[in-house]
Amino acid sequence: MFPSVSRPGTPLDNASCESFMRTLKGEEIQVGVFQSLEDLQKNIETFIERYYNGQRLHSALGYQPPDEYETSADSGGAALLSRERF
Repeated sequence: MFPSVSRPGTPLDNASCESFMRTLKGEEIQVGVFQSLEDLQKNIETFIERYYNGQRLHSALGYQPPDEYETSADSGGAALLSRERF
């Protein structure tokens, strides 16, 4: 990840990244106990791949996990949602 700053007059540029970081911190980092930095890194990878992408429901994707949404979109079963919501 790379840090970024919103362009002037567009405060919602980073909304999706900020939302992800809030979820990561609140649902994984602050509730976990980690033995080392390597342990934390391994757990973050597992959190993203198994939980965040595989199970966690996302309102922007019609309350589906990203993996399920991509599968249904690839098979033509779901209309792609516009990223330009504002």
